[in-house]
Amino acid sequence: MKRIIFQWIAVGLAGFCLLPWYMVDGGFWAFDWIADPASPENAPALLQILLHGRWWLAGALLALLAAALVQLLVKSPVRAARLTAAIAALALGWTMLQGLVIVRQGPRILQDLFAGTAAEQGQIGFGAGAAVTLLGLLFVLTTAISGMGKGRGDAFVTGMIGLIVSLVGVFVFYPVAHILISAFQTSVGAFEPGLFIPRFFSSEIWGIGCLVGQGSCGPAINSLMLAIATGVGTTALGLAFALIFTRTNFVAKPLLRVLSVIPIITPPFVIGLALILLFGRAGAATALFSDLFGIEKSRWLYSFWGIYIAQLLSFTPIAFLVLIGVVEGVSPSMEEASQTLNANRWQTFRHVSLPLMRPGLAAAFLLGFVESLADFGNPLVLGGNFNVLSTEIYFSIVGAVANPARAATLAIVLLVLTLGAFLAQRRWVGTKSYATVTGKADSGAHVALSRGVKWACYLTALPWAAFTAIVYSMIIFGSFVKLWGYDNSFTLEHYIRAFGMKLKNGALKLTGVAWDSYFTTLEIASIAAPLTALVGLATAYLLVRQNFRGKDVFEFSTMLSFAIPGTVIGVSYVLAFNFPPIELTGTALILIIVFVFRNMPVGVRGGIAAMSQLDKSLDEASITLGANSFTTVRRVIAPLMGPAMVAALTYSFVRAITSVSAVIFLYTARHNMATTFIVGRVENGDYGLAIAYSAVLIVTMLAVILATQFLLGRRRLRRENRIEPVAAGRA
Repeated sequence: MKRIIFQWIAVGLAGFCLLPWYMVDGGFWAFDWIADPASPENAPALLQILLHGRWWLAGALLALLAAALVQLLVKSPVRAARLTAAIAALALGWTMLQGLVIVRQGPRILQDLFAGTAAEQGQIGFGAGAAVTLLGLLFVLTTAISGMGKGRGDAFVTGMIGLIVSLVGVFVFYPVAHILISAFQTSVGAFEPGLFIPRFFSSEIWGIGCLVGQGSCGPAINSLMLAIATGVGTTALGLAFALIFTRTNFVAKPLLRVLSVIPIITPPFVIGLALILLFGRAGAATALFSDLFGIEKSRWLYSFWGIYIAQLLSFTPIAFLVLIGVVEGVSPSMEEASQTLNANRWQTFRHVSLPLMRPGLAAAFLLGFVESLADFGNPLVLGGNFNVLSTEIYFSIVGAVANPARAATLAIVLLVLTLGAFLAQRRWVGTKSYATVTGKADSGAHVALSRGVKWACYLTALPWAAFTAIVYSMIIFGSFVKLWGYDNSFTLEHYIRAFGMKLKNGALKLTGVAWDSYFTTLEIASIAAPLTALVGLATAYLLVRQNFRGKDVFEFSTMLSFAIPGTVIGVSYVLAFNFPPIELTGTALILIIVFVFRNMPVGVRGGIAAMSQLDKSLDEASITLGANSFTTVRRVIAPLMGPAMVAALTYSFVRAITSVSAVIFLYTARHNMATTFIVGRVENGDYGLAIAYSAVLIVTMLAVILATQFLLGRRRLRRENRIEPVAAGRA
């Protein structure tokens, strides 16, 4: 334990003495700061104290040295761990406090304490030196806590808990608090808690007029009904697709898999536009039905049903990616045992297989429910007079008369609905064990579906896949016509304008207007995706395998950024990270961070569903054979988490590319994203180029998904993969 603490003390001292404490012009990785390492802008904390009078930075140095002395001089391991933990905690608290108090304009409070010092000149945000020093102090703290006997004395587990709690606190709670506090303020910014209750329970939010035939419902009721319907629908469709892939011999599985996943890789507004051109008042399908059957043309699409269809198209892939690993994980041995006891295939599926899928079904429903609540693009395009919370929050922020208090109140309503769904999911799953993957061998033959279940899956999934193909054929068609819906003559003009290339002086020159945003988006998404998967699956490991105080609160906190609409997240990030101690606005790093913590819940829920099926005896066997927790995670658990890893990587990558609401306030001309470029073209009426760009993004993301699945492979839990009943004669 002492050795680990000394290692992290060394890391903290390296950051304190060698790296620039503050943010540097041009970025850390440009290494321009090396040319003048003693300047006030580039100096490490040690030189900031010695040369520039920033004495308040000495707290971290004193703490690191004090922790080293405690480890050397105090003989009792438990007492040394307690003293070290206290010292590290005080240093972390002081470092963050001074960063919040002393900003660019100087001290916010306690001006007398800093009078006559360099603090009056202010300070900018933390840089690489501060980040490394704080990381060293954090792991000194968590290692000392493990030395006190917490977390079963496992430094790896306590360190992971401390790191994830800190990341969630800094990049979820800290920014969200900046905007949610507005719910308790007056229009002039004065704090008035008494205003919150009447705002929260306002009939404008919770009105039930549509349920009693007296007008429309409030956005909270509309959002709740839509979210429940979307959660149920996406879970049912996702399960049908997953069963076809794992339990049938359907011949067109590769094509069906593409059609089941492709909606998730669609840029924003495109599905809505395609549905409008199909089912809008002047849509192709609407005109066809009017001519053939005399059905009156109407605006039915701009309502609950239009948003619901679009959300089913958009979010069914999430349920499928979660459920396919869960369905694969059901042990064939249990199904065979059921048939040995004379149960038929339907009874086996109903009483054995389906109950073992309960964690996955609950996770898929929760994700569909939360995605529907937070969805912004589909309600904006298809909502009409059907108001939901996400669009109401957006218009409260960017409307003609900004009302941040109402936006914050609506965001809290969203959190309440999400918390309710989370608690309902926990209650339905219960405390039963769903582990089916153990260290024992099995026969490897899944019981085939009964005829009724198989045809129910076919009749559910195949028509939906055909409908998906029609919608996406419209998107592809629209990219090759001059003016979608008006002039349908063939052209390549949109692709040439977006991604044109030409040879000049023997060199290939990119002339298209979309290249810059395309490469920037791929770069940021490629960095964010593995980080998202890593953080999400690590969090799932802690929630499933470890017991610690506050675990339920911690689990809900991981869903927080997912529940709040992206527009709120974007605004909160601007408010929180536009000034010290953490200044990220205008950098690529803020885009990476918002993608990681906005999409992390998918990795968490998928990881929980998959890890719930891995028996703890696998961990225990590894530890019994002398492996530590880190080795057990790396060599035993991670290889069995293939489907969850693919789901997290896939989803986080495509969401980083297709997200618009979270980045609409964060992108800059230097870091323009593909989605903001597309939205700009849509706003200017340049639909052809927007659709062409969307088609290129779809092809790009599809190639990345297939490459990811090829490289990571798939989890092999059995020696065989045949789909045939154990007792062929049973119905």
